[in-house]
Amino acid sequence: MKYFMLIADGMADYAVEPLQGKTPLEAARTVNLDHISHDGKLGVVRTVPRGMRPDTETSLLSLLGYDPRKQRIGRAPFEAIGFGIEMQPQETAFSCNLVTADEENLADYCAGHIGDKEAGVLIQFLQENLSTKHVTFHAGRSFRNIMVYSGDEPMVVDTTPPHDVIGADFSGHLPAGQGSQLLRRLILGSHSLLEEHAINVVRADLGENPANMIWLWGQGRPPQLQPFPERYGKTGIMITASPLFMGVARTIGWDHIAVPGATGLIDTDYTAKGNAAVEALETHDLVVVHVASPDVAGHDGDPLRKVVAIEGIDEKVVGPVLQAMERLPEYRILVAINHFSPVAERGHTADPVPFAVFGSGIRVIRQVPFTEKNAEEGDLHIEFGHGLMEYFLHEDQPLRKMEMPHPPAE
Repeated sequence: MKYFMLIADGMADYAVEPLQGKTPLEAARTVNLDHISHDGKLGVVRTVPRGMRPDTETSLLSLLGYDPRKQRIGRAPFEAIGFGIEMQPQETAFSCNLVTADEENLADYCAGHIGDKEAGVLIQFLQENLSTKHVTFHAGRSFRNIMVYSGDEPMVVDTTPPHDVIGADFSGHLPAGQGSQLLRRLILGSHSLLEEHAINVVRADLGENPANMIWLWGQGRPPQLQPFPERYGKTGIMITASPLFMGVARTIGWDHIAVPGATGLIDTDYTAKGNAAVEALETHDLVVVHVASPDVAGHDGDPLRKVVAIEGIDEKVVGPVLQAMERLPEYRILVAINHFSPVAERGHTADPVPFAVFGSGIRVIRQVPFTEKNAEEGDLHIEFGHGLMEYFLHEDQPLRKMEMPHPPAE
């Protein structure tokens, strides 16, 4: 049996007026996704446990079959692993976004998707001028970078993702709790340093958003998770441009592929990702393709670009993989969405998300297109998201096990 899983980052949405009262998924032409839904099982799954924030790492762990309530891990340590940053067990990593501050407002969570080269120069500048014995800055990719804290003071802090602060007075969303004074000094200190940097002066002159402040969030120490092959008896590979997804893949003992041309943005090379997935099926039991472009369009508040992203995924990723797998004697496909990324809110929400399972041993329940409404109206509602992987991989797994009021003991 070969398995393919698509993680369409943030593809779920709500109806919006620019799309005549449709969601981007409803407005998009999705021949292949609809085929999977029509001839498979369609439902919704709660990837973000009740009471938890709809962060990407939380929903990702659920989809990969790990209960995020049992070991709460922030985004940053996974990203650090994805970037190849060596960390000690007692150190704490923070995601260090380069953002655009407009006076007291956070205007842009990604500084106009600043390029790697410019971002690297600015992070090195901060390392030279803002780092201390216990604070170091590490360049990552574009606006996503890492700060590592190695001091003795406990970091029991509450931080907020920058995409949840867009357009708001950021002073009310700065880190709070034990250790937060240091983080606040770093954030505000970076503003005074970066505001006048030559790169930002030029960006402002060109009408581009300057990377004039950092935003620290998503903190955590190096994670430890049971290897996926040991847990589920299957080998896996992740195809992604996201350092977060790369880091999670490495943590659970998977291979990963960073496909040339895969940017993690709207202009990503969908065809290259689809081709890489088909090739990876020859060597791995489970192939996972992550595509971030719908999430990016959601954060940008752009419904039309989200439609374009969804159609690119359907035609150039799902289409080739579907054709290749339908030639195999036994196969399964899971189309999953990690969380809602509504264009109207430009952030994440924790609503249960649509999914579709298709292939060998899957009994058709309702022959309907792949949309949020159709998924919600179905009778397949999974409360504990980490149970979906068990069902997907093991066709003899009773579905009722995922719908128990309490998750099965590990």
